Amino acid sequence: MATRNPKTKPAAKQVPEVVKDLRELPLVALRETVIFPEMIVPLQVGRDKSVQALNRAVADASPIALVTQRQADKEDISEPGELYEIGTLAKIAQVVQLQDGTVRAIVQGQQRLRLLSFVSSEPYLLARVEVLADEPASDLEIQALVRTVQAQIEQYVQSGAPVPPEAAVAARNITEPGLLADMVAYSPDMSTEQRQELLETIDVTERLKLVSNFLAHQIEILELKGKIQSEVKSEMDKTQREYILREQLKAIQRELGEDDPQQAEINELRDKVEQAGMPEEIKARAIREVDRMSRIPSASPEVGVIRTYVDWLIGLPWNLATDDNLDIREAARILEEDHHGLDKVKERILEYLSVRTLADTIRSPILCFVGPPGVGKTSLGKSIAKAMGRKFVRMSLGGIHDEAEIRGHRRTYIGALPGRVIQNIKTAGSNNPVFMLDEVDKIGMDFRGDPSSALLEVLDPEQNNTFQDNYLEVPFDLSRVLFVATANLLDPIPAALRDRMEVIALPGYTQQEKIEIGKRFLIPKQMENHGLTKKTIEIADTAMVSLVQAYTKEAGVRNLEREIASVMRKVARQVAEGRKRKTTVDPKKIAEYLGPPRYEYGELETEDQTGAATGLVVTEVGGDVIAIEVTKMEGKEDFILTGQLGEVMRESARAGLSWIRAHAKELGISRETFEKNTLHIHVPAGGIPKDGPSAGITMATAMVSALTSIPVRKDLAMTGEITLRGRVLPIGGLKSKILAAHLSGARMVMLPQKNEKDLRDIPDEIRKQMKLVLVDSMDQVLATALRRKPAALVAPPPEIIDKNDDLSDRPSAPDKVTRGFPTPEQPPAVVAPRSDHH
Repeated sequence: MATRNPKTKPAAKQVPEVVKDLRELPLVALRETVIFPEMIVPLQVGRDKSVQALNRAVADASPIALVTQRQADKEDISEPGELYEIGTLAKIAQVVQLQDGTVRAIVQGQQRLRLLSFVSSEPYLLARVEVLADEPASDLEIQALVRTVQAQIEQYVQSGAPVPPEAAVAARNITEPGLLADMVAYSPDMSTEQRQELLETIDVTERLKLVSNFLAHQIEILELKGKIQSEVKSEMDKTQREYILREQLKAIQRELGEDDPQQAEINELRDKVEQAGMPEEIKARAIREVDRMSRIPSASPEVGVIRTYVDWLIGLPWNLATDDNLDIREAARILEEDHHGLDKVKERILEYLSVRTLADTIRSPILCFVGPPGVGKTSLGKSIAKAMGRKFVRMSLGGIHDEAEIRGHRRTYIGALPGRVIQNIKTAGSNNPVFMLDEVDKIGMDFRGDPSSALLEVLDPEQNNTFQDNYLEVPFDLSRVLFVATANLLDPIPAALRDRMEVIALPGYTQQEKIEIGKRFLIPKQMENHGLTKKTIEIADTAMVSLVQAYTKEAGVRNLEREIASVMRKVARQVAEGRKRKTTVDPKKIAEYLGPPRYEYGELETEDQTGAATGLVVTEVGGDVIAIEVTKMEGKEDFILTGQLGEVMRESARAGLSWIRAHAKELGISRETFEKNTLHIHVPAGGIPKDGPSAGITMATAMVSALTSIPVRKDLAMTGEITLRGRVLPIGGLKSKILAAHLSGARMVMLPQKNEKDLRDIPDEIRKQMKLVLVDSMDQVLATALRRKPAALVAPPPEIIDKNDDLSDRPSAPDKVTRGFPTPEQPPAVVAPRSDHH
C-alpha cells in the first residue's frame, strides 16, 4: 500500500475563479427606505429622475437598482458617494401613473448589488453595478444560528412585538438562512441605519449573528416594558380595590348609624371654624371650603390642599389679643433697665402708651429705627414688646427679592403657603404683637417682583386693616400690630415706603455711654456666659476706657462686647487652671490679653498745617473724621481731584474754587496765581469711595490755605455745604459727626448756623469739652479756621454763648437771613464749652 511522506505538502486546492456579474441599470434613490431580496414593497416616486428611471426600466423590461440615500433631505443626487454602497436589484411588478405626476410602483427585491459608478446622471441615473450573491458558510454554524434566530423570532412575537403572530410561523417554515436573516428587517423596531447595516452584511453567518443580537436586545426591552406595565396595573388594581372597599365601608357605617373617618374629620373642622372667632364673611368662606372637601373622594390630592387652607384660617388669631401694660412708670422702668440712653425712642413708646390709656381706638405707630450696626435697634424691639406686655416676632428682610415672601403664593401652585407676614402673625398667636421688620434697607428687587412695594400696604395705617394675602384671599386686620422697622441707612429705602414710617435716628453712643452700657449690660452678660463671678473678675473703669478707645471703632457696642468676651475667656482659662485670686483687669492687662492697641483717636494734625483741613463725615458705622489735603503746583488746570471722590463731592470742590476765584481780591490772591498754578485736592484712604456735599467748606478752607500760605488750626474739625455765593448750608448726621470729632481729639467744631436746632441732641458731656462754632458764610469760616485773616477779609469776632445758656431757648434758625456775605450785625455764633477746662 502506498504511503504519503508527512513532510510532503499537499497540493494546493484549486479555487474556481469568480466571474463578476456587472450590469448597467437605471437607478432610483430611496429616502429612509431599504429594500431586501424577496421583499415586495410599494414605492411612491415623485422626483423626475426617479420617474424616468422607472419608465426606462419598464420600457426595456429590465430590472432596476434601488439604493438608499445617505441624507434623506437631499433632493438632487449627482454623485455615487451620496448613496450607500450596497443596494438591491429589484423587478418591477406594476407601475401606475397618478394624476399629480407621481408614479406608484410595486417592486420585488431579488439580489444585493454594489454601486460602482454612475454612467450618466441625466435625464435619469444610469448606474454601473455589480450583482452580489450570498457568501457560503459552514453548514453546522449556519444550522445553529438558524435555529437560534427562529426561536428568538418566536419569543419576540410572544413578548408583544408590534408584528403579526403569523411571523413566527413563517420564520419556522423558512429554510434558506439568508432569507431568514433578511426577514427580521420587517420589524418596525429596526431603524433605517440598522436595516442598511443588515443589507450590507453579505456573509450569511455574520448576518444571522447581527439579527440574533438585535432580537436579543428587543426581547430584553419588551420584557422590561411588560414588567413595568404589570407593576402599574397591579398598583391601579390595588387603588381600585381600596376605593371599592372604602365605599363598602361607608355603606356599612351608614347602615349602623356611624360616621366614617372622613365625615368625622369634616365635622371636627366645622366645629373649629365656628370656634375660631372669624368675621362672618370669612367664616362663610371657610364653611364653603369644608363643604367642598366633603364632596371630594378622600384619595384626591385636592383634599389635602383644602385641609391645609382651612387649617391656616383656623390657626390665625382673628380675635386673640394681649392686654397692653398701661402702667407708664413700669414700662419706663423696663425700657431703662434694658437699654441705656436712646431717650427719643423710649419717650415715643411711653407717649403711645399714655394715649392708649385715654383712647383705646388709636392706631399703632409704624416706627423705623435708623442707625449704624450695633446700636441696639433689634434688641430695642424686644424691650418695647416686654414693656408693653405684647408678643414679639421678627422678620428679616435682608436679601429678599420675591414679592411672594410678603404676600404669599396663590393656591394654584403646588406647596403654596401664606407670606411671612401672616406666618409670623400665626406664630405670635395674637393680632397685636410687636412686629420687627429687620434690615428694611436691604430689600432687593428682580424679575420676581418688588417686595418693598408689597410692604406699602402692610405699613399703611389706612390700608393694613384689610391686608389680603394671596394665599388666604381674605382680609386680615393688621392695624393693631406695632410695626418696628430697622435700617442702617435711610437713602436705600424707597420714598413711598419711607413716607409711611416714623423715622427715629439712633446715631450712636458716646464714649461715656459705651462705658456705662459695658458696665451695666455687657460685662454681667459675658460673666454669666463664661461662668465667672464678681469674686473671680473685676474690670476697672480705666480698662473700659482703653477697650472703647484703643480696641473698638464703631457707633454701637457689638465689637465692644466681643472684646469683653475675649477678656473673659482669658480669665476663665486662668480660673480653670487653678487660679484662686480675683483678677482685676486694668489697661495693662487689656494689652496683655488683646495685644497692642488697634485704633488711635486724636488723629488730628500735631501742628498747624498749610493746605490741610479736617472734615467730618457719616459712614455706616457712625461718624468719622476725614483729612483733606491741597497742594499748589505749576500748571494750567483748575484743579486735580483724587481719592475716589463722588460726583457730588467733585461739584462741591468746584463750587468752592469758583467762590475763591470770585473773591480773590479780598483773600489777597493774585490773578497770576490762578493762571500759572494748579490745585491738587486729595482725600486720603483712596481705596474707600467718598461722596456728599458736607465737605464743601473743608475743601474751600484747605484751598484758601494753600493759595495764601496761611495755616489752618490743628484742633479744628468742620462740616458744611458751600454755595457759589459763599453761604454755608445745613448738613445731616450732626450728632454722629460731633461724636467722631470728640473721639478724634478736636477741641473746636465748625458747623452751619442752621444746624443750631440739632445741638439739643448733643450730650452735655460732649459740649462741656468742645467749642462749637456756628457759621453762615465762608468769611466767617476763614476768619475762624485760619491762624490769621487774609488782609482784606472783613469778619466780626465770634459771638460767645455763655456756658449756662439753655440751648432749648435759642431759635431753631437765624431771625434774619442776609443774602451774600456776613455783616457786623451777623457774626458767627460760638457755643462755648460748658466748663472752664477741656
